[in-house]
Amino acid sequence: MNPRKIRTAIVGCGKVAHLHAGALQKGRNTDLVAVCSRSAEKGRAFGSQYHVSSFNGIGEMIKTAGVESVVVCTPHPNHAESVICAAQAGAHCLVEKPLAASLRDCDAMIQACKKNNVKLGVVSQRRFYEPVQRIRKAIDAGKLGKTAFGTINMLGWRDEKYYKSDEWRGTWSMEGGGVLVNQAPHQLDLFQWFMGPIEELYGITRNLNHPYIEVEDTALAIVRFRNGGIGNIVVSNSQKPGIHGKVHVHGENGASVGVQTDGGAMFIAGMSSIAEPPVNDLWTVPGEEHLLKEWVAQDSTLFNSINAMEHYMMLQNEDFAGAIIQDHAPLISGDDGRITVEIFTAIYRSQRDNLPIRFPLEPEADRSDFDGRLSSMKVSR
Repeated sequence: MNPRKIRTAIVGCGKVAHLHAGALQKGRNTDLVAVCSRSAEKGRAFGSQYHVSSFNGIGEMIKTAGVESVVVCTPHPNHAESVICAAQAGAHCLVEKPLAASLRDCDAMIQACKKNNVKLGVVSQRRFYEPVQRIRKAIDAGKLGKTAFGTINMLGWRDEKYYKSDEWRGTWSMEGGGVLVNQAPHQLDLFQWFMGPIEELYGITRNLNHPYIEVEDTALAIVRFRNGGIGNIVVSNSQKPGIHGKVHVHGENGASVGVQTDGGAMFIAGMSSIAEPPVNDLWTVPGEEHLLKEWVAQDSTLFNSINAMEHYMMLQNEDFAGAIIQDHAPLISGDDGRITVEIFTAIYRSQRDNLPIRFPLEPEADRSDFDGRLSSMKVSR
């Protein structure tokens, strides 16, 4: 018996949309049936390439093409508009990371999906990496005891050509932020998934060597978790030629585990391929230390046998479609996506106020400085 396939459409025809298109067409339970773009010309070209219908309006597309689910690939500040429209038309929504650029947009999207009884998920395909799953299982099995100390160390490089490749890049109004909003969400998601709820955060942002953009290229934070654990976040787009992205977790029993999610150079959707396989680069669980080399070889062999750019996106799309079919929450829900936005929002606010920020965070209704973004960069220039 052929599995049921969820009729899925893509909203937005940018670079990452092509990765989703290929993944949706290869998925076991996904069927790409339409695309929606504000540019009729781009929509027609995209639709022609993938042999699907193109539309200019989300509501019309969902009704006409019988769309059950949409993958939103528009610029970050436009996510809420697309999701709310799709939810009101009865479609489930999987949103490219980050869920939104602001907590206000996150809450509007979550509320719209709940009101219309549709599912909301956010793309964080690195959760499906084998070395990442290995860490999650070790934590769940108690092999580290309590998670006591976690770190993100993501050092990469973005040059002027990258920022000029799309008009929205490097701007507050169209991108919503810099390294925190665009490059770091994957690592921020893994950090909180491994370590648990955050109690308090103190952060700093800077623009170190990109004078031609408005946004930050570097951010640091010290984090205190609700379980008593502590953590450190270091993310930057200012190191040539691009080095690595790592998330490490250290347990109260002295055991440590880690993953290098990105190596060689940071992956840029539609502009570069994944340079090195994701691997566990740290594993000191008692009795399992000898497995590290075996896992690295195993994961490297798999990486070299697949199209990694599409494969993990396909797993994410299949997970979301499965959640629709079986009526359960996806692995990365809208609430999970909001946590990532909460983390980078706290860093921006901490930079502005020069104070630790306590969680949970709510939208700021009485300020117009975009959670401190608009004022913070005047300090760091």
